[in-house]
Amino acid sequence: MIDKYFSKKCTRKEFLNTTATICAYVGVSSSFIGCVRKASSNNQKKIEFSALSGRSRSFEPAYMQHHESGELKKRAEQLWAVMEKCQLCPRTCGVNRLKGAKGYCRAPGTELVVSGYHAHYGEERPLVGRGGSGTIFLSHCNLRCVFCQNWAISHHGRGSKTTVDTFARMMLQLQKDGCHNINIVTPTHYSAHLLKALDIAAAKGLRLPIVYNTCGWESLRILKMLDGIVDIYLPDFKYWDSNVSATYSSGAKNYPEITRMAILEMQRQVGVASPDDDGLIKRGLMIRHLVMPNNAGGSEQIMDWVAEKLPKNTYVNIMAQYTPNHKAYDYPEISRRITDDEYKRVVERAKARGLTNLDIQGYRWLKR
Repeated sequence: MIDKYFSKKCTRKEFLNTTATICAYVGVSSSFIGCVRKASSNNQKKIEFSALSGRSRSFEPAYMQHHESGELKKRAEQLWAVMEKCQLCPRTCGVNRLKGAKGYCRAPGTELVVSGYHAHYGEERPLVGRGGSGTIFLSHCNLRCVFCQNWAISHHGRGSKTTVDTFARMMLQLQKDGCHNINIVTPTHYSAHLLKALDIAAAKGLRLPIVYNTCGWESLRILKMLDGIVDIYLPDFKYWDSNVSATYSSGAKNYPEITRMAILEMQRQVGVASPDDDGLIKRGLMIRHLVMPNNAGGSEQIMDWVAEKLPKNTYVNIMAQYTPNHKAYDYPEISRRITDDEYKRVVERAKARGLTNLDIQGYRWLKR
């Protein structure tokens, strides 16, 4: 039964929809189900990793220099101290997570909650390659969108409590399995845990690029502490209008302004994402924008801003998979899928503004 659900082509949606079923069947925690593998496939994975993983001989992840100098450990401790009056995200709750208090994200104090980890084949192609993107899904969220497809994880915190040491072991296991990168999903409220685990994993041989897979709503102060540590920034740019972000993302009225500044800082740190000779991206900025029905996100304005403020070859994934999940049906204007025309208008606007590095796999999604 395990092999039926966690084959090599497992996507994020399939993973989330079947984890509960698998756990009930075999009686194990959902935190670790994503890495179940057939024993016979492990050797093949190791072969693929050595030959095809995209960890080229000349590549060294950004964090290695700071790990070797002790700076990575120092910054991890600095971020940990920020949780005393937590300001890890733009909500700046100010709660004392070091004493177990929960802020807006609802993360349980200093405890780390992981919903699952596995080789993910549903991410952008330059991240997936042949070995998959080594994805670790962290529970809880500071944005909490009403239409979130992962609402059981982000809103309700489904997952298992995990130590920082185990977090590091997950990274090393994903590298051993042949993944091309370590893709941390929803890392904002766990950035201190991430740096601690990364320092441990680097000491034990981790050499994969780190993907910071975020909603885009990031504090500049915290981002600057990640400079020289993150290899690939993968932010969403969800909304152009502040009233819209406040409505659909739990009062986050400053989302557009904060996200614009955050993306500019990410660009400063890692530059344009360009694939290596093997077709894999190991460093750079990769922006995601989810097209919403009735232009709720202000898609065309976002394409205009990217074209004006960033290099024309900035990687932009124009996504078509919006689905009305969670509480979206409470908002009639976003209670349906998008149309072909809505998606095409955004793509045409991006091209008209001179953007040349567009991921428009959304056309395939619309044909499903």
